[in-house]
Amino acid sequence: MSAEIGYLAAQSPKTIQRQLMPKKKIFILLPDGVGLRNFAFSNFYKIGLEKNFDITYWNNTPFDLSGLGFKEIKINNAKSNPLTDSYKNARKHIELNLNIKKEKDHVYDTYRFPFSYKNIKIAVKSYIARFLISLYNSEKGLSKVRAKIKNEEKKTDFYKQCLKTLESERPDFVFCTNQRPVLAIAPILAAKELKIPTGTFIFSWDNLPKATMVVETDYYFVWSEHMKSEILKYYSYINENQVFVVGTPQFEGHFDKNSIIDKVDFFNKHKLDLNKKYICYSGDDVTTCPDDPQYLSDVADAVRKINAENGNSLGIIFRRCPVDFSNRYTKVLEKNKDLIVSIDPIWEKIGEEWNTILPTQEDVKLLSNTIAHTEMVVNLGSSMVFDYACFKKPCAFLNYDVPNRMDKNWSVSKIYNYVHFRSMSDKKAVIWLNSSDEIAPKIEEGLNNTTEIINNAQKWFEIINQHPPENSSDRIWKEIAKIVKSV
Repeated sequence: MSAEIGYLAAQSPKTIQRQLMPKKKIFILLPDGVGLRNFAFSNFYKIGLEKNFDITYWNNTPFDLSGLGFKEIKINNAKSNPLTDSYKNARKHIELNLNIKKEKDHVYDTYRFPFSYKNIKIAVKSYIARFLISLYNSEKGLSKVRAKIKNEEKKTDFYKQCLKTLESERPDFVFCTNQRPVLAIAPILAAKELKIPTGTFIFSWDNLPKATMVVETDYYFVWSEHMKSEILKYYSYINENQVFVVGTPQFEGHFDKNSIIDKVDFFNKHKLDLNKKYICYSGDDVTTCPDDPQYLSDVADAVRKINAENGNSLGIIFRRCPVDFSNRYTKVLEKNKDLIVSIDPIWEKIGEEWNTILPTQEDVKLLSNTIAHTEMVVNLGSSMVFDYACFKKPCAFLNYDVPNRMDKNWSVSKIYNYVHFRSMSDKKAVIWLNSSDEIAPKIEEGLNNTTEIINNAQKWFEIINQHPPENSSDRIWKEIAKIVKSV
């Protein structure tokens, strides 16, 4: 007891008050592995503990969080209602149909995925979804679909299991790390049944125009004022006082100076040439960019041209998309093995679906170090532009179609027409590579004269993500504190 008194005496009055207050119990719901990077591999947990919260991860991932010293309750045998997938798919299509009608903009058609019929089970789900779309294709119908999803999920054993867990644990708040998975619906509904406040984080900068909302919570945590305006626009049932602008923890690791290793150590570890500078080529998944290997090949050809003029001074680090385990780059990498060094993301493949490929803590540091030790990034329209903006380094966007496209229905024009790119008020926030012939001179430009590009990228980053970006976890916990205080 005397040691505790001595500890308290050494603290500030605010700290003493916080330490003596009963801890509020917060459940962090991980319905899938998507939220691990933001909420397990950042400073989120540590900051929550410092603010005197009792934190438990309600964990539906295969990842063992207890190994990190976190309290967790494993979710076992989570299973949604057989009809929920069809209702979810119908909801998405109806929302997109209504957006087209309201906005008079057919860009929303590009967010659809073709219905699949590859086996009997999937075909049945597709036929049911198509029937539901025809039956409920209106605002009133959409409300019925939303209600049906909730009613079906409340019939499941998983919902009963969630009720049992929450009745036993009685958290003060349930925070869902991702608004998209159907397996998040039952836990949120169970919390609402027990009058426990709920919130969800909108996972990515492009999610809201895509009609990806599955869970409906009491509160919504978004990246920016821009995203707040989007959520209020697309979801009329959400009120402004339910939405908190907090940023995203995904960029926080870039500001941890202790995670950046010495350049010589990094180069030696990955067998890089200390006499060269490196650019990063950041790969896309096959759906986003079916021609990505050809783009990488074009960049390699451009770098060879630069080296021919400047004495072999430049190399390429290839960081593939973390959920792409294909062999589609093999020929390009073999052909250019003197020029391209692959530094693969450190993710763990647990299953075949993209959301069962899990990030790791090691990869958060690897990404930061890759950016720190490269000069710029080249890719097709990814959020890596903002990762590089954290380091005040430029990004080049590929902006041309290659000859002999793998998919004749795919085009870069489709990618850059997506709604989230309309937030780029100044088109000079990136270097545009409008043909393969432009790559070499524009990479040289990116290596030598990019003050304007970097400044504009920073302005775009500030539109997309609340600043300062390194304080996102702190802002989330402050809003959670307000919610539980008012309960």
